[in-house]
Amino acid sequence: MVVQGLRARLAARLGSFSLDVELEVGGNETLVLLGPNGSGKSTCLDLIAGLRSPERGRIVLHETVLFDTDTGVNLPPEDRRVGLVFQDYALFSHQSVRRNVEYGPRARQLPRAEREQVIASCLARLDLTAIADQPVLELSGGQRQRVALARALASEARLLLLDEPFASLDATTRATVRAELRRFLRDAALPALVVTHDPLDAFVVGDRLAVIEGGRLVQVGTGEELLAHPRTAFVADLVGLNVYEAVLAPGVGLKEARAGTVAFHVLADALSGAVHLAFAPSDVALASVPPVGSFQNAFAVRVQESASLPDRLRVTLDAGVPMVADITREAASGLQLAPGASLWAMVKATSIRVYP
Repeated sequence: MVVQGLRARLAARLGSFSLDVELEVGGNETLVLLGPNGSGKSTCLDLIAGLRSPERGRIVLHETVLFDTDTGVNLPPEDRRVGLVFQDYALFSHQSVRRNVEYGPRARQLPRAEREQVIASCLARLDLTAIADQPVLELSGGQRQRVALARALASEARLLLLDEPFASLDATTRATVRAELRRFLRDAALPALVVTHDPLDAFVVGDRLAVIEGGRLVQVGTGEELLAHPRTAFVADLVGLNVYEAVLAPGVGLKEARAGTVAFHVLADALSGAVHLAFAPSDVALASVPPVGSFQNAFAVRVQESASLPDRLRVTLDAGVPMVADITREAASGLQLAPGASLWAMVKATSIRVYP
């Protein structure tokens, strides 16, 4: 059976930075590579497109081997049929939309009639026909992105790579273009790999997300899976949860889960041993005195900082482990929230999710 899509094993070293990842993108899937600056996201695109070569690895697109250190295969970029849309779109800015889109068909020396058919189809597909003769300089950021995508399609790309596709857009345009790109990628019937550092872009555009830190994949899954089961502090921060690796005692009922020196009390009858604990900042209550009541978890904490959000205060705490609390302004009344202040933090056992 022919496997459609992209499979890539990539290992490379750039100075002191080491990249070692495996990626799979289905034949009609958009995978978003999400991570902080310097994590290796754009390097992955360069290696797949052929702008750089891995030290070792294998890249296969729709059963065509693009690169393989074991067999010595290393197709040049122009033979890979990979459409790379750069962060700044890399268009011929003084030329028209049509001249940009026809670049690929001309480079492939298609007969005139076939070339015109491809160009017309790609312009129509990206809703560019009406502005085909306008110079790119006169276009909005969203229109330029559509031109870049049309140019990639006109080059008969079998894979789309998009590097920070929303970085050059203002906040007003960004939401509209994000939705447009999502619709286009769903209809394109091509595998697509999108790089971003913005979690909202990733959750809206991606069918699945691959989180990369320090040149390594730390978690791959749907947005819902990452929200439900974040596995690193970076992922937890992306999805807005407190997350800890812990060791859970055996048994049933209320039992101890130890994260470093801090003991949480949780409910997880079916689990024991190495687990993750997760709870929302809004599940953390703060008080200036030890609690009385139904909280099974109470920690003496120190305030590290507090920040004002539109509808609440976000307080970063040292509880022996890092902890974040979101509280209302009413709840903050009477609390000392200056850095170094001592407080009590409380979390109900029923608010803590426990998973392997």
